[in-house]
Amino acid sequence: MPTSKKVEGAIAKASWIRKMFEEGARRKARFGAENVFDFSLGNPNLEPPPRFKEVLRKEAEDSTPGRHAYMANAGLPGTRSAVAAYLSSSNNAAFSPEDIVMTVGAGGGLNVVLKTILDPGDEVIIPSPYFVEYNFYLDNHQGIPRIVPTKKGFSFDLDLISNAVSEKTKAVLIDSPNNPTGKVYSREELEGLAEVLSHHSSRLGRPIYMISDEPYRKIVYDGVIVPSIFDTYRDSFVVTSFSKDLSLPGERIGYAAVHPETADKAMLVQGMILCNRILGYVNAPALMQRVVAELLNEAVDVNIYQKKRDKLCDALSSFGYSIVRPQGAFYLFPETPIKDDVAFVAALQEENILTVPGSGFGGPGHFRIAYCVSDYVIEKSLPGFERVIKRHRG
Repeated sequence: MPTSKKVEGAIAKASWIRKMFEEGARRKARFGAENVFDFSLGNPNLEPPPRFKEVLRKEAEDSTPGRHAYMANAGLPGTRSAVAAYLSSSNNAAFSPEDIVMTVGAGGGLNVVLKTILDPGDEVIIPSPYFVEYNFYLDNHQGIPRIVPTKKGFSFDLDLISNAVSEKTKAVLIDSPNNPTGKVYSREELEGLAEVLSHHSSRLGRPIYMISDEPYRKIVYDGVIVPSIFDTYRDSFVVTSFSKDLSLPGERIGYAAVHPETADKAMLVQGMILCNRILGYVNAPALMQRVVAELLNEAVDVNIYQKKRDKLCDALSSFGYSIVRPQGAFYLFPETPIKDDVAFVAALQEENILTVPGSGFGGPGHFRIAYCVSDYVIEKSLPGFERVIKRHRG
């Protein structure tokens, strides 16, 4: 057998997102790309802001020796300082470069944080629906996910979260805006979660960490503001990337930040720096570190995504789909008109519409639509969406 049994099992449980993306590629080859409407993958279809190329060109043309050499595993001092200043301007706490570790995207950052804090068998509570890759990240470090459903509308169920805390609980992992729902957790919800964690941390005599995965922080609509977990809970980490707000997913650049006042911060940061190296990342890409340091206040035109959201929400709602209008990110998570979300997604597939079953995100009875696609794809898909729900609603 060429692969380990563990990897063989992981392949069998591989992400629905990738499965549907691959199905889309097959259908495009068979029917023509213009006749397949692929909403499966959260791959931004907007180009980076214009200033990105200006900064990239300037940095690439700098011939100063050593600019592509190894560096400290935490990242370039200038970039860490820029990120610290940016966070200090948008949070109540004052950040220093020592609170920042530059990472290989948000996925790399989450693996760094989880390896730093987890002992084998430690548990991490995750409200669902959620980004299912978290399961693999936890397994990388022998952690165990404890999945806790949210309420209708995708708000935290604080009673269920509190009841899920055990002697093995090390952290709660959230993402806001959420993938797949687009939910932004309010300050009141975060304060409620902080109160639960503070209570159990005191009871256990050690911190339970709050980890927030925030690559969609700047992609929000209708004047919504994403509250800071740093302003509500001391023992916290934020992990983010520039994949969505700058449309740079292929460049794999992000950072992990720890609250300046968290307990045993110096040891935590030392652990993160070590883990950044021993996980094989070594350091985040040097060129991209220099580029993003100058683009921390930049973002793609979110109004374009909002128009796509509104067009899809309005049309699907008129057809009879039940949708909680997302506050951020670029996903819809409608309810399926039948209980079997996998079967419903298969019916959409027969219309050459590629979406992802909610079961793949711990949200059965729903399906995810990634609307970071062209207006053509949205417009041409609408008759198929209407035909399928009519067939399933009689």
